[in-house]
Amino acid sequence: MCLAIPAQVVELRPDDNALVDLAGVKKEISLALLDGVAVGDYVIVHVGYALNKLDPEEAEKTLQLFAEMGQLPSDGHDISVH
Repeated sequence: MCLAIPAQVVELRPDDNALVDLAGVKKEISLALLDGVAVGDYVIVHVGYALNKLDPEEAEKTLQLFAEMGQLPSDGHDISVH
């Protein structure tokens, strides 16, 4: 099962791409479906695409819930952001 998960944009890259950070794991994703994304924004990522921006407080709450459910390792390893 694939989940859409919050990730923070750490770098904007050419061709509507960005580098995001999810619990210490960095992954390049596409921003082609969104406008106005900036470094520091949280986005919902699914299958390598940012689907929408997310309020930082909501992103932190969601990530905390994933961690409590054991879906995010505390050390940031073994996370797959398709």
